[in-house]
Amino acid sequence: MKKILLALAVLALSSPAFAAVGCDLNDPDRDVARLFPGSTGYKTRYLSIKTSGGQPLLERVESRLGDKFKGLYETMDVPYTLYDIYKDKEVIGYIHGVNQKGEYGGIQVFLALDKAGVIKAFYIQKLTSRAARDLRSRDFGAQFPGLALKDFEGYDPAAARAAKDSPAAGLKAPAKAGRDFAAVLRAVKKNLILLDEFVFSKKEK
Repeated sequence: MKKILLALAVLALSSPAFAAVGCDLNDPDRDVARLFPGSTGYKTRYLSIKTSGGQPLLERVESRLGDKFKGLYETMDVPYTLYDIYKDKEVIGYIHGVNQKGEYGGIQVFLALDKAGVIKAFYIQKLTSRAARDLRSRDFGAQFPGLALKDFEGYDPAAARAAKDSPAAGLKAPAKAGRDFAAVLRAVKKNLILLDEFVFSKKEK
């Protein structure tokens, strides 16, 4: 009986429910064409904090975020899917998504960025929330294009508070969003930091 219980425990720990949780576009062909009109193709890269820098990178990302990584969505070996977007042979931008724990479940927040790291489009793929319709609305998403990482540097996700007069402070929450609004903003800042570490900071070297 002990051997059977041990085997079941090992099986449970190795099951997908205990695995690191990645974030992929459900329909990349459709979504790339929608988020990057005029693009002619894309390539997919799979990255992780573990393979891109390990513990030092994790600590740097946490420091820049202003909050600790925690849970299945934020282990070092979580796979991040990066979509390099092309027009003919030129890279014209990137699409990248992150998982974020919300009030009622996971939230998947995708950003489409141009070559300079400026947000072109904001897209919530998965969301369980009382304010799901409003958080996915065109009006809410329209607040993000034109913003970049520097605009979220004054946002403190641990306190769910933006620095006064910062661009992040001007983002308006839907009436019923509750804690999910703060979760979305944390996901956006985390997404931008990871893209800076994975892509933009490497271009400067």
